Amino acid sequence: MGKDVIIACDFAGEEECMSFLDKFTEEKPYVKIGMELFYSAGPEIVREIKKRGHKIFLDLKLHDIPNTVKKTMAVLSSLDVDMCNLHASGTKTMMEFALEGLTRPDGTRPLLIAVTQLTSTSEERMKSDLLIEKPLDEVVMHYAKCAAEAGLDGVVCSPLESGKVHEVCGKNFITVTPGVRFADGDVGDQVRVTTPEKAKEIGSDYIVVGRPITQSEDPVAAYRRCVKGFIN
Repeated sequence: MGKDVIIACDFAGEEECMSFLDKFTEEKPYVKIGMELFYSAGPEIVREIKKRGHKIFLDLKLHDIPNTVKKTMAVLSSLDVDMCNLHASGTKTMMEFALEGLTRPDGTRPLLIAVTQLTSTSEERMKSDLLIEKPLDEVVMHYAKCAAEAGLDGVVCSPLESGKVHEVCGKNFITVTPGVRFADGDVGDQVRVTTPEKAKEIGSDYIVVGRPITQSEDPVAAYRRCVKGFIN
C-alpha cells in the first residue's frame, strides 16, 4: 500500500480553494474536502477538483440512523470520490449499512474509513464530556476493531495510534492520520499530534495536513516538505 500526503482544503468557498490549487503546477496533490467547503460550494466543487486530476477524500463524517447513512452514501458514491468517512461511534450496523450504500451496482466503491476519536479530543474531555471512562487508547482500538469487523477499509486516528491500529486490525487496514505538524510549527487546536517523519516511523498510511500547508507563505514548498518527510 502506497503512502500519501492529503492536503486539508478547509476553505470557506470555491474561489479560495481553486486559487490555492492553482499554485500546484507540477503536482496533483490528494485533497480533503471537508464540511465547510462542501456545504459552501456543494457537490460541484468535488466534480471540478476531480476534473483537475486530484484524488479526493470527502470528509463529511456521517453519523445518523443506519438507513439515512446508507442512502446518503449512495449519493456520495456517484461523485467519484476516492475516500469518504463516518463516525465509528454510530455502531457496526451503521457502518455496515454505509458500506452497502456506498457500493455501486458494478461492485466498485470509494474507500470507506471510520473516525475513532477526533484528534482534538483528549482523554480528560472524553471522560468529562462523553462519559466514556475507558482509556482513550482502548476506546480507539475498540472502535477500529468494530470498523474492521463491519468491513471498512480503515480508520481516522491520531498518528500516535496508527502503529497499534495495524497491530490490532492488520497491516492492510488503512490509517488516515490528521494531527500532523512540522516540528517548528504551531499545533493549533489539535491535542494528539506529531511530525510527518514520526508519522511515517509509527506507521501512518496517509497523513492529513491542513494549516501547515494552506497557511504557509509557500504552500508548494510546505507540501513538498511533507512529502519528503513522510514518503521519500
